Amino acid sequence: MQGLEPPDIHRLNAALGWLGLGCVAEAGAELETISAEQQNHPAVLETRWALYAREQRWDAALTVAELELIAAPNESSGWLHRAYALRRVSQGGLFQAWTALLPAAEKFPDEPVIPYNLSCYACQLHQLDQARIWLQRAVKAGELEAIRKMALADDDLQPLWEEIKLL
Repeated sequence: MQGLEPPDIHRLNAALGWLGLGCVAEAGAELETISAEQQNHPAVLETRWALYAREQRWDAALTVAELELIAAPNESSGWLHRAYALRRVSQGGLFQAWTALLPAAEKFPDEPVIPYNLSCYACQLHQLDQARIWLQRAVKAGELEAIRKMALADDDLQPLWEEIKLL
């Protein structure tokens, strides 16, 4: 949370605490008290995205994810958040999420969540060969056991569960 000074850092921490407790109204109220000049700080945006995601306010989450990409272009979270929201907005869907996240795989080759999510999208798009390729890339970038455990609990990857058990 580099660049945030008191009292804004304290307000952000309070918002994160409220969010962790599931108190979204209180978290939102704390975020609103952060100074105007720090509202587009990457940590503030990430917290606001988490709040909107918790509330399933996907249009608002997409807007915040776009701001994250501007504020922190070298962080993968904005890419992931944008794709996640795009999958859920009324004018979005799996293909839009796939298309939005695909460039991030090259930009962040060591981030296992990106190929993992691409595997999920491919699987749900009935592109099982692509899903297998992306899942292998996720395993290569991450930890096999963690990826396997996550994948076996992820309904998006259900068509591959038998194969995943053998990884």
